[in-house]
Amino acid sequence: MSAAHFIFIPAVLIIGVVIGWILGGRAAQDAFAAELKRREERSKRT
Repeated sequence: MSAAHFIFIPAVLIIGVVIGWILGGRAAQDAFAAELKRREERSKRT
């Protein structure tokens, strides 16, 4: 193994975590907005 592996592998892992964090945050925000919309529509029906 060359010294580049000690830089490249952690860098790729950190980039993956950052991308996952961004995409997960967006998905959670969309799910929260959808739940609020459902609750609002449910309250209008009754």
